[in-house]
This record gives sequence, C-alpha cells and structure tokens, in this order.
Amino acid sequence: MTSRITEEAVVAASVHALRTEPKRRRLAEHFRRHWQLWAMTLPAIGFIIVFAYIPMYGIQLAFREFDVTKGLTGGDWVGFKYFEQFFNNPQFGQIMLNTVNISLWTLVMGFIAPIILAILINQIASPRIKGFTQTITYMPHFISTVVMVAILQIFLAPGSGIMGRFFGDTSLLGDPGAFAHLYWISEVWQHTGWNCIIYLAALSSVDTALYEAAKIDGAGRLQLIRHVDIPALLPTAGILLILNMGSVLGVGFEKVFLMQNTLNIMSSEVISTYVYRVGILGNQFSYSTAIGLFNALVNFAFLILANYIAKRASNTSIF
Repeated sequence: MTSRITEEAVVAASVHALRTEPKRRRLAEHFRRHWQLWAMTLPAIGFIIVFAYIPMYGIQLAFREFDVTKGLTGGDWVGFKYFEQFFNNPQFGQIMLNTVNISLWTLVMGFIAPIILAILINQIASPRIKGFTQTITYMPHFISTVVMVAILQIFLAPGSGIMGRFFGDTSLLGDPGAFAHLYWISEVWQHTGWNCIIYLAALSSVDTALYEAAKIDGAGRLQLIRHVDIPALLPTAGILLILNMGSVLGVGFEKVFLMQNTLNIMSSEVISTYVYRVGILGNQFSYSTAIGLFNALVNFAFLILANYIAKRASNTSIF
C-alpha cells in the first residue's frame, strides 16, 4: 500500500514538472528577450511598491485604538468601531451628498467636454490654427490650484469682479447652492484642453480613406462626425470613463479647501476635507483612516461595476 502511494506521488510530481517546465522556459525566454523593457519599468514598479503598497500596512489603524507610544500595531483592536462612528455621525449624510454631487458633476461634464473639444479641433483644416488652438486650450492645465482659486475670487468679487458685479453685494463663493457649479465649471475649463489630447490622438489614427469614402457617398460634416469620429473615440472614451469611475468620491482636497468659507461650509464639506479636520487637526488618526478606507472601498466598487457594465455592453474593459 505504501509503495503504491509512493508511486502515485512520483507520477503526480512528474506530471506537475512536465506542466510547469514549459512555463518556466517561456518565462525565462521572455525575460531574456525583453529584459531592457523590464529594466525601464523597474523604477516605476519600485515607486508604486514604496509609495502605494507599503503604506497599506497602516490600514490596520482603522481597526485599532491608535496609541502613539505603542506604534501602529500596539493599540487595542476595536474592529469596526470607527466605521460605525462615521456612519452614525449626523454629518455623514450631508458629507456624502456633497461629495457625490461635486464628483458626479465634475465626472460627467469633465468626460463630455474633452470629447466635444477634440471633435471641434479635429475639424480645423489649417495645421497652424489647429496647433495654436490646441496649445491655447491646454495651457490652463498648468495653472496651480492656489492661483485658480485666486482667479475665481477676483472674478467673483462683488462690485469689482468681471462676473461678480452682476450678482449683487455677495460673492457667489458664499452661496451654498452655487459651490458645486463653480467647482466643476472651473475644473472643466482648466483641464478640458489637456484631457482632449488623448482623444485627438485617437482621431489622428483614423484612416483618411474612411473620410474620403464617406464624402463620396455624400456625407456632410455632421455625418462624418457621427459615423466616423464618434465610433473612433468610443473605445478610448470607454476606458477613460472606467478609470474615472475609480475616483468617483475622490474630490480633490486642495481646491475644495481653498474655496471653503463659513458661508458655504454646508455644501462644500466633502470626505477629504472632513478627514483633514478630524484627522490632522483633531488628532483622530484611527477615525480618519477608517473614513479614508471606506472612501477607497467605495471607489473600488464603482470601478469594478463600471468595468463589468462596459464589458457586457460594448466588450470594452481594462481587465
């Protein structure tokens, strides 16, 4: 009986070795042929490991009673205490509403505007005018957040601002109902030109024979856009939309924080600014870690859902 078991084990090991050996050879051959490419990617891989994966060690703070004297792993295990504290917080509903409101407006309008701009720029016949227009539209992307908010404050200043003089004696930055719109309009204006570059690259790869064939068939400019340009952009747009869904609750901290004031705080308090107030200013590190982890899990769920829907609907996905 023992010898039979031994023989079966030897046979199983031999079969496993035969199956894995070709894989090892293919892997070794792959690295031998493409070692230069892997060498080029090593700094990026190292950067991600050091600044993205190693810090995940601190996630356990969300489940512990943090004690500075005991380190990250020395505090008492409290489970989901801080998650429940956040969910039961009277501000939870308003914070989530503000975050989703600002995020969705920015996501939707920031997704549509670059596509429209890319199609319009692509219709310009003169290469010089086309290049000039593209340069002018993506230059605002390089304006810093602090300068961008300062421009908003100057433009919306009551009495003296270019737009503020039309809205009475109170700045629109103090109007809670206008905060989300001011945020996404300025965000779209600043980044649309930069974001449309990838769509222009997709349009530049379209075979010119398609345009010529469509024109021979009597297609006008709008029909060319509808039947040639838009189908060429859909795969790229699908991938970018999926990636953007991964940050649906990731409203930028800097801009929101700089635009906040006592008048609009009810509509401008989002997850990132709340984490700053309770975590950095309030020294509640475990509580703020739990909120940040909840935010990351929600973003990850949206990413998976968007990828699944896109894969089923148009066979476009990132994994």
